[in-house]
Amino acid sequence: MKFGGTSMAGTERIRRVAQIVRKQQAAGHEVAVVVSAMAGETDRLVNFCREANALYDPAEYDVVVASGEQVTSGLLALTLQSLGCKARSWLGWQLPVKTVEAHSKARVETIDSPELLESLARGEIAVIPGFQGVSEDGRITTMGRGGSDTSAVAVAAAIKADRCDIYTDVDGVYTTDPRIVAKAKKQKAVTYEEMLELASVGAKVLQTRSVGLAMKEGVRLQVLSSFLGDDAIPADELPGTMIVSDEEMNALVENGDMERQLVTGIAHDKNEAKIILTRVPDKPGAVAHIFEPLADASINVDMIIQNVGRDKGETDVTFTVPQADLARAQALLEDKREDIGFNRIITDSKIAKISVVGVGMKSHAGVASNMFRALSDRGINIQAISTSEIKVSVLIDEDETELAVRVLHTAYGLDAKEEAA
Repeated sequence: MKFGGTSMAGTERIRRVAQIVRKQQAAGHEVAVVVSAMAGETDRLVNFCREANALYDPAEYDVVVASGEQVTSGLLALTLQSLGCKARSWLGWQLPVKTVEAHSKARVETIDSPELLESLARGEIAVIPGFQGVSEDGRITTMGRGGSDTSAVAVAAAIKADRCDIYTDVDGVYTTDPRIVAKAKKQKAVTYEEMLELASVGAKVLQTRSVGLAMKEGVRLQVLSSFLGDDAIPADELPGTMIVSDEEMNALVENGDMERQLVTGIAHDKNEAKIILTRVPDKPGAVAHIFEPLADASINVDMIIQNVGRDKGETDVTFTVPQADLARAQALLEDKREDIGFNRIITDSKIAKISVVGVGMKSHAGVASNMFRALSDRGINIQAISTSEIKVSVLIDEDETELAVRVLHTAYGLDAKEEAA
């Protein structure tokens, strides 16, 4: 089980979480719980680091920001004890959660903890702080934003859990953001592959690395809410969304538990920026000169497009980067202007990426053309396009984001049907 920052925001909510956990144990399950810091706490700790030293040491930064999850793990263990449960906290270095030594961007290597398995067998509830681990030299490491999801999946894989329940402030995976489209539908199940694509293009329900790890390790995920529900139907008993393998999804469809959909969801992301380099020499190695320094600086690049330039032997290269990295990317490219040989650098941060995702695209033609036609009919201009086997993404003006999402949600028949009065 994993509970996010909003679920852990204060002692009253932590008591609600403890009651959900106790119910699972009472049902006969051995329970391990991964927790995030209280909502807003990590931002507060990050600001302390910046105030102390703007050029902070990444290792000491991790020591500070990891403390938020340590607090909530201890508080949840105490609360469970007050409810009569046997519970203890296990910090990342105690298990240990061994990671690569990449402070603030660590990746889990192994969790080998016979003591944890023995504790669970004795009926103790294990409460584990998410987002953190320990490097080979014994230093605390953290995994970046959303890292608690990855921690939960890693723990579930290590103890061979039946499933990993992710509790958030939403009650499942929807066909799109219900704050934009009131007729968005909650999905009973989506495949790992679909969830991985949705997470990578802006869906905020699960962190991308956690889904990739779940797919690799075969961990069944379920997204649930710790908030919704009432006295008649508690929040933890409301159905969520299962993240399953292709084989399990096929079985659900064949048994009539799910309808097969061409498109699973529409995602949007306003946190990207576009960079255009004009008149880049069209010769071997030119593109490598562009992207190598960005990779060395850990700047993720997406939607790369190369256009034939007006003059022979030259090309324009367009790509996107996270908005937060735009200034760094621009500075790096300017420093490499002579090596790359471009004429101008043009940037635009007022863009949005709209993506259509669904495994049905593998076997059906026309998904992309339907997307382009639906946007065109509403006067929405497409600036760039990228595709994968189960995804089509386009860049548009940021101001047209919500209109585009609503138009596409309707165009692919995803709107929930209104119930007859």
